[in-house]
Amino acid sequence: MAKMLRITLVKSTIGSKPQHRKTIEALGLKKIRQVVEKQDNPQMRGMVEKVKHLVKVEEI
Repeated sequence: MAKMLRITLVKSTIGSKPQHRKTIEALGLKKIRQVVEKQDNPQMRGMVEKVKHLVKVEEI
């Protein structure tokens, strides 16, 4: 079984850089406290690293 990441949007994207907004959108997040589960791979880790101040990440 592949490792997964549970990503939760915990802070609004209002006032954040357009690149950060695009990254949040690409992760599939729209609303605060929305949760998505994604494969744990270098691409996802890189996206999460860019917006780590807006999201909470758990390994599952």
